[in-house]
Amino acid sequence: MRLLKSHFLLRLLNSYLIDSPQPANISYLWNFGSLLGVCLIIQILTGVFLAMHYTPHVDFAFNSVEHIMRDVNSGYILRYCHANVASFFFIFVYAHIARGLYYSSYRAPRVALWSIGVIILILMMATAFLGYVLPYGQMSLWGATVITNLLSAIPVFGHDLVELIWGGFSVSNATLNRFFSLHFLLPFVLAALVVAHLMALHTHGSNNPNGISGNSDRYPFHPYFSFKDLVTVFAFLLVLSIMIFYFPNLLGHSDNYIEANPMSTPASIVPEWYLLPFYAILRSIPNKLLGVIAMFGSLLILLILPVTDLSRIRGSQFRPLMKIALWSFFVNFFILTWIGAMHPETPYLEIGQISTAFYFAWFLIIVPAIGIIENTIFDIANNNVMNR
Repeated sequence: MRLLKSHFLLRLLNSYLIDSPQPANISYLWNFGSLLGVCLIIQILTGVFLAMHYTPHVDFAFNSVEHIMRDVNSGYILRYCHANVASFFFIFVYAHIARGLYYSSYRAPRVALWSIGVIILILMMATAFLGYVLPYGQMSLWGATVITNLLSAIPVFGHDLVELIWGGFSVSNATLNRFFSLHFLLPFVLAALVVAHLMALHTHGSNNPNGISGNSDRYPFHPYFSFKDLVTVFAFLLVLSIMIFYFPNLLGHSDNYIEANPMSTPASIVPEWYLLPFYAILRSIPNKLLGVIAMFGSLLILLILPVTDLSRIRGSQFRPLMKIALWSFFVNFFILTWIGAMHPETPYLEIGQISTAFYFAWFLIIVPAIGIIENTIFDIANNNVMNR
């Protein structure tokens, strides 16, 4: 142990991964952070090897992916690993956010930690979208066309911005080169933000299920929590292996195995499943500009939670009203995911509009109202106790 404290970098590693004091009562729900770290490492490594064989050109991109699948040694494992870990990345990040919402991990003094996490989420979505375009199948081309064309709704310079992104008047070779360069670069920016996220976490330590300071009852990270993390990491690798070898296309879209054809539009243009809730919010608003604002606003609204949650009680485990509201929010999120995959027609449009209204109302009305009600009841109870 003396060796780990003999050098600045080793001391830093020791303080984060070995001697870091963690609350004794944190559960397996706190393991999603380590799982996300594993996902990021896998994505960077597989991405680097895939980039060695990928050709970012409209005439060769689709065939280069087929070349990776058919001709490169273990290329199909690399490609399916990269595609499926992207899905697991979002499963874990949504679960990580859900745990943060349930236990109020966004409250002071962890506001900076939460804010960096929201920025990481937005950057993850941008990176995933760019990667979705690269195989240059039908859904890649038309997904890129539809999503990038949304920016044309921005007044004054919207059309110029779209043409700048495209590098022309439609999705073309220049677009693919831009997207490939950004998709290769952004994961390293993401890694830097993850380091900042860990630094913010290290400043005040992890939250715990009771919502109170756990300074009096803490254990070192290693071996107590490092081995606990390894349990879920190995479980994840087992499930991932089953997915890659038996169900590699379970979470993909079959249209992306058809080479991109600008003269043939798919029956339904949808993004990857993890972007569907926000796509549903976009489609639920008839006005194009307001739809784009709502889509981006649905992510940025996470940043105002530390302000709108007025309750004096941290977490939802002792708050019955907040529990009902939170589970309603989670169900609504799944409904939005389902609506995003449906054709924009009756009754799906109407359900999407109701779900979108509830999504924003939850942050702006329901959470503050529950906080006020709880504080009022708390004050009444305190006054009754004092008057006895």
